Amino acid sequence: MARISKSELIRLQKKLKRDAAIGAEFGITRQAVHQLRRKYGIGSVIEENPQRNRQIMKLHRAGKSVSVIARKFDLSVSYTYRIISENRAGRKRGRKRR
Repeated sequence: MARISKSELIRLQKKLKRDAAIGAEFGITRQAVHQLRRKYGIGSVIEENPQRNRQIMKLHRAGKSVSVIARKFDLSVSYTYRIISENRAGRKRGRKRR
């Protein structure tokens, strides 16, 4: 397995975000990076997604355009639309009918 220190892995995760991108940087697989994260007890960036999605919905309800929101979070416009539509659908499903 590659010799990547815990601090270096944390720094790379902030910069590159994805395990696959970190692996490409060191010539190792995404799975090897995942194993290193588990070994060092470093959480996945994905764990922050619910908070990010709430912020996206708040900005969208405030009238910000999807392209501006996408740029702010470094996402594609299509993925930002997907997050918005999934969160709208989730909210509607959670309502109780009387």
